[in-house]
Amino acid sequence: MRKLTLFIILLFSFGSYSQSSTNKLPIFQDGDLIFQHSASAQSTAVQQATNSYYSHCGIIFYMEGKPYVFEAIEPVGVRSLEAWIASGKDQKYAVYRLKDQSLTASQLTAMKTYLKAQLDKHYDSGFNWSDKEMYCSELVFKTYKCVGVELCKPKALRDFNLESPQVRRIMQQRYGTSIPYDEPMVSPGQIAESNLLFQVQ
Repeated sequence: MRKLTLFIILLFSFGSYSQSSTNKLPIFQDGDLIFQHSASAQSTAVQQATNSYYSHCGIIFYMEGKPYVFEAIEPVGVRSLEAWIASGKDQKYAVYRLKDQSLTASQLTAMKTYLKAQLDKHYDSGFNWSDKEMYCSELVFKTYKCVGVELCKPKALRDFNLESPQVRRIMQQRYGTSIPYDEPMVSPGQIAESNLLFQVQ
């Protein structure tokens, strides 16, 4: 993973591109947000708790003409867009973009710098708001926040839908009897529903 991190940093030093690779993937833009649902038990619980189809998200950047997705899994890292799409349930995905403004070159540079600093951090299975570890929508939210764009308002855990047995079971597994009901959190569904974004794919 350290070699991968160094590889990504070297690629960043050459800038990013908006040209499509030779495959048939659509052409997106640096900074586009991509969403999917995976088949894991946690993903299903996230769907139920957030009332959204989406349970995972990341940020697209082009490197050497090819699209990659930066994401918070274990650990925070990067995959090719093609591999990222293939990992989702039924290979379904959606891509969103800012609708009333374009990200400037300086904003994209700042976002890259922020993302580089997060590489190799552990996945935050407790969904805490600290920067020590990261979960997927936290990474997306904070990357945009670092350039002055607040995609949505974080809300307390207690404000999500916590009634389903699967959600309650996972909460008990993660927190025991000390459930952090007041912890601020942000979900993939909240970001996808942001009034700052529109769907491009």
